[in-house]
Amino acid sequence: MKKVTKSKKPQNLTTWGKFWRIMLSIIVPLGGGFIISLFTMDAMKKFSTFNQPPLAPPAWLFPIAWTVLYILMGLASYLIWFRSHGDRKLAKCSKFALVLYGVQLVFNFAWTPFFFSLGWYWFAFGWLLVMWALIIVLMVKSFKISRAAFFMLLPYILWCTFAAYLNCGIAILN
Repeated sequence: MKKVTKSKKPQNLTTWGKFWRIMLSIIVPLGGGFIISLFTMDAMKKFSTFNQPPLAPPAWLFPIAWTVLYILMGLASYLIWFRSHGDRKLAKCSKFALVLYGVQLVFNFAWTPFFFSLGWYWFAFGWLLVMWALIIVLMVKSFKISRAAFFMLLPYILWCTFAAYLNCGIAILN
């Protein structure tokens, strides 16, 4: 007698379940950014003391920009996480994209202490370039899973490109 197994079907999440999954997806990057900011409290004060390249924004803009970016990143991760349910090929791609997301998030969080606390400007620049490459690969993978996730990551890569310009400029000028 052959045992009948149930096929794995996508979960039908309740509105409440979706809400908590979205919140978790947003809280992870926001929480990590907040924790890192606690360790680098004087970062914006220190930023204002640097010789800065042209186009350097005021220090008050960074916390606002990162809050928006972390929310968009969290929403993108949610779409990557749940868009692939029920499709094996997408599920495999989604798992890889989420691992990339986690790795680039660690790179993101680690950059701040490298740059501000340790003053390793050139190391931080190289670190940022690796993070930039991780984000590009993440975006390519996310495009296959959810175009909305891809577009939510677009401001992030643009900001990181600008951050690389600032990082390099500060390394040269200081």
